[in-house]
Amino acid sequence: MSRLKKAAKKVPVIDPYLPHNGNFGYRVSRYELDLEYKVAINRLAGSATITAVTLAELRTFTLDLSSALAVTKVSVNGRRPAAFSCSSGKLRITLSSKLPAGAAMTIEVRYGGTPRPVRSLWGEVGFEELTEGVLVAGQPNGAASWFPCDDHPSSKASYRIQIATENPYRAIANGELKSRRTRAAMTTWTYELAEPTSTYLATLQIGVYESYRLQKTPVPIHAALPARLKRNFDHDFGRQPQMMKLFVKRFGPYPLSTGYTVVVTDDDLEIPLEAQGISIFGANHCDGSGGSERLIAHELAHQWFGNSVTARRWRDIWLHEGFACYAEWLWSEESGGQTADEWAQHYYQRLVDSPQNLLLSDPGPRDMFDDRVYKRGALTLHALRQAIGDDDFFALLQDWMTRHRHSTAVTDDFTGLAANYADVSLRPLWDAWLYSTDVPAL
Repeated sequence: MSRLKKAAKKVPVIDPYLPHNGNFGYRVSRYELDLEYKVAINRLAGSATITAVTLAELRTFTLDLSSALAVTKVSVNGRRPAAFSCSSGKLRITLSSKLPAGAAMTIEVRYGGTPRPVRSLWGEVGFEELTEGVLVAGQPNGAASWFPCDDHPSSKASYRIQIATENPYRAIANGELKSRRTRAAMTTWTYELAEPTSTYLATLQIGVYESYRLQKTPVPIHAALPARLKRNFDHDFGRQPQMMKLFVKRFGPYPLSTGYTVVVTDDDLEIPLEAQGISIFGANHCDGSGGSERLIAHELAHQWFGNSVTARRWRDIWLHEGFACYAEWLWSEESGGQTADEWAQHYYQRLVDSPQNLLLSDPGPRDMFDDRVYKRGALTLHALRQAIGDDDFFALLQDWMTRHRHSTAVTDDFTGLAANYADVSLRPLWDAWLYSTDVPAL
């Protein structure tokens, strides 16, 4: 008998922060969802048609899909596969014969069930029931709670989302509302999103909402909320047109052709959240006090930083949160509040007083949503702004948005681009802020 032990087969992972997410062997370009949802019984049913291309010779492949949803039928290029099965958050498909690399794939999956959030290291994420309706909070791995997908931010695609639900409810999804058709007790809403979008940014919001269009906005801004909150909304969210104007000036054109929508649920939410072209807030963020303006600016800024330019791997999440946090400071400065420099000094002291054991360039999965990622990321940008000056700093941000529009990027892409805007090496700055745990001098 051989004394050598057979090495265990190591399963490759796309992202160690979410080792079970994402799939090999193909690339998705489009999702078409045709769904029906009944609010009273929390029942979702329908089909997903996925357009993809193989990246290698393929006989078997997987999609991410919650175990709460049962698959009844699968076809690939119009043919039934040899086999399919669902377990451990994966839909596994075995083809009757291999597809060569570069082959087109059209995958149709019929499925249904009682959707529920996905349990994760960061709590429950994804499809969640409200008192009257539902919301989808997909970050970082909740997309599979409501449709089969390649659930990783590096995988971007266009979407058509068609959702039928009971008449009292308004259904909101990403993109442009193409049609609204009522038959008997159900209304079918069809949305089209052309811009390439990561799966966690696809969303579905259903509630007893009134729809409003904000006036005098440089980019179309819509709102969907319970009628009872309209007066509070006008007060609390009233400065969004000015925010949009500032961010377009500083970051470049708004990334989407379909405008921006804000949803306010009738329930309280712990935190607001972003989706492609949409931000979702709770009733507690719309209480008439104006106390959530910082969060309103933050979520709007994500349309540039996070949604259009998306981190290719979750370790680089500071490219989302540090930038959106810095946008809060820019809005404060613009609107007559504390300056960005005053906010930097304030949060710098808080960072110094916090545990200095977080590496911004690789915080680890448990700490990827730690507030220190947000604040240290914003402070990194402020240090960069001080180093290269305002003109070059904002030119860099616009260049960043243009080069990586609707695609993905990593930290090295940003630091490499920033070198073009500096007269001296920025390596000491990056080493201090991104690649060390100690908080450097500001």
